[in-house]
Amino acid sequence: MHDEQAINKDKTYRFGLSPSRLKTWAYRYAVAIGSIAVVVLLYLRLPVNPTTVALTFFLIVLGVASRWGLSIATTTAIIATLAFNYYFLPPVRTFTIADPQNWIALFAFLVSAIIASRLSERARRETENATRRRKEVERLYFLSQQLLATDNVMELVSSIPHYVQDAFVLKAAAMFLPKRKELYSTSMDHPELSQEQLESVSGRGELVVDEERQLCFVPLRIGVRPVGSLGLEGAVLSRETLEAVGSLVAISIERAGAIETLTRTEAARESEKLRSALLDSVTHEFRTPLTAIKLSVTTLLSPDPMSPEAKQDLLTVINEETDRLNHLIGEAAEMAQLDAQQVELRRESHRVQDVIRTAMERSTKLLAHREVRLHIPESLPLIRVDLDRIDDVLVQLLENAAKYSPPAAPITITAESNGKEVTISVADHGPGIDDLEQSLIFEKFYRGRDQRYRVQGTGMGLAIAKAIVEAHGGSIGVTSQLGSGSVFYFTVPAE
Repeated sequence: MHDEQAINKDKTYRFGLSPSRLKTWAYRYAVAIGSIAVVVLLYLRLPVNPTTVALTFFLIVLGVASRWGLSIATTTAIIATLAFNYYFLPPVRTFTIADPQNWIALFAFLVSAIIASRLSERARRETENATRRRKEVERLYFLSQQLLATDNVMELVSSIPHYVQDAFVLKAAAMFLPKRKELYSTSMDHPELSQEQLESVSGRGELVVDEERQLCFVPLRIGVRPVGSLGLEGAVLSRETLEAVGSLVAISIERAGAIETLTRTEAARESEKLRSALLDSVTHEFRTPLTAIKLSVTTLLSPDPMSPEAKQDLLTVINEETDRLNHLIGEAAEMAQLDAQQVELRRESHRVQDVIRTAMERSTKLLAHREVRLHIPESLPLIRVDLDRIDDVLVQLLENAAKYSPPAAPITITAESNGKEVTISVADHGPGIDDLEQSLIFEKFYRGRDQRYRVQGTGMGLAIAKAIVEAHGGSIGVTSQLGSGSVFYFTVPAE
C-alpha cells in the first residue's frame, strides 16, 4: 500500500501536479478570473463605453502576463473576450454580434491581448533570467573568494562542498574525487547525492540536471582531464553557471594539490637543512668534550709518571665533559619527546614567587656572582603549571642572560598579570639581537651569528623552552635592541 502511494506520488511530481503547485495555479487562475469579474460588475453600474472596458481588460491581461506568464494570460484574454462580447457588445447578454465591425474589434482585442501577453511574458522571463544570472555571478564571485583566498589550503578539499552550499544556498552538496577515492559531503542525510551517482557522472563527464528533484551533477575537469564530480541539491542553476562552478572547483583542487606538493617539497628541504644543522651541531658540540675526554684518558694511560694533582685535574676534566655530553644528549632526547607530544604535563597550582625561587635555586652556580633584581607583585594570581617544566624554561632564560651579558651586569626578573595570564620576563644587558635573528632565535639548532663560536651550546635550549610554554597554552618571545640587551618573556594562563 505504501509502495503504491509512493509510486503515485512520484508520478504526480513527474507531471508537475504536486499539491503545492496545484494550489498555486488554482490561486493564480482565481485571481485572474476574479479581476475580470470585478471589472464586469463595476462597469455594468457605470456609464462607460466599450473602448474603456476593452482597455481595462487589456491592462488586466498585461498584468497577468507580466506576473504569471503566457498560459494564464492567454486564458485570461479569452475569458475577457467572452465577457466583453456578452456584457458590453450589442446585443448584450448574448454571444451574438450584430455589427460586423464588432467582430473586427473583438478579434483585434483578442489578438492584441495574446500578442501583448506573449511580449510581456517574454520580457518578464528575460528579466528573471538576467536577475538570476546576476545573482549567480555574484555567488560565483563569492565562491571564488572562498576557494582562492582561503588561508587553510590543506583543508580546502574537504571544505569545498560547504563553500558551494553557502554560496548558492543549497540543501546539500557533495564532491567525489576518484584519485583519492573519497566522498566529501555537507551531510550524510541526502542519499540523492550518492557516491555511485557521482562516480558515474565523473566517469561519463556529462552534466546532469534534474529540475523536478532540484538535483545537479557537474563533472570537474581541467581541460579534458577529469578530476572528479560535484553534486548539488536544492537549486537548479543554469548550465553556464554549473560549468563555471565545475571549472572553478577543479582549479581549486589542482591548486590545493600543487600547494600540498610544494609543502612536501619544502618540508623535505627543511628536513635536509635540519639534518645538516644537526650534523653541524653534533660535529661542533659533541666533538669538543669527546676530544677533551680522549686527551685526558690518553694522558692517564701514558707510562710517564704523573703527580696526584695532575691526575685529579684530568679526572675532573673527564667528569665535567661527561656531564656536558650527558646534558647535550638529554636536550636532544627532550626536544624529540616534545616534538612528538609524548610528554605529559603534571599541572598543579603554584605561586609565581615559588616558581621563580625554585628556578633561581637551580641556577645558583651561574648566578653566584651576579646581581638579580626581582619585580614580583604579591597580588599575582596562581598559575597551574608543571613546576619542573616551567622551571626548565626559567633556568634556560637565566642561563642565556648569564652567558650573553657582562659578568658585572645585573639580571632582572619581572612578573605581571592582566587577569587572564601571567607574563614572566628575564632582562639582561647583553649585546642584543638584531631584528632578523629575533624571528629565528627559537628555532631548533639556531644560534646567533656573532655568538655561535664564542659561547658553548647546541641551539636547542630556547626551542625546548618554546615547546614547553606552548604545551601549557602560553607563548614566548623576545624584545631586543642591539647594544642595549634583551628581554625574554613567556606567558602562562592564570587561574
